[in-house]
Amino acid sequence: MKSYFRHSLWHILGFLSFAVIFSAIVMLLWNWLMPSIFSLSCINFWQALGLLFLSRLLFGTFPSGWMERKEMDRYHRHPLYERWAGMNEKQREEFIKNKHRGFHGYPFGQGHSHDENNSEQ
Repeated sequence: MKSYFRHSLWHILGFLSFAVIFSAIVMLLWNWLMPSIFSLSCINFWQALGLLFLSRLLFGTFPSGWMERKEMDRYHRHPLYERWAGMNEKQREEFIKNKHRGFHGYPFGQGHSHDENNSEQ
């Protein structure tokens, strides 16, 4: 139980330190660039933190948690990966051999080219 609490405490402290550091960077960049470029007023730390959360809501730019990444992997996995994972060695060799045949059953660069079609005309 203590290790779980300690582990959670480190995550909370890491998140808070990330939020403080990143908010300070946003505040410094805003106060350095925006008043001189767009004649906007300077912002304080809390406004920079609010900008970060607003950008997270609008654009989703912060890194996601491990559970969301796991879900994304499940939905964005390529269909050939699933097919390849279910094959034995002989099926994989046959699959590779079939992929090397190319278009219309001809090996790449043989049998069916535009030069042959043009020379017949």
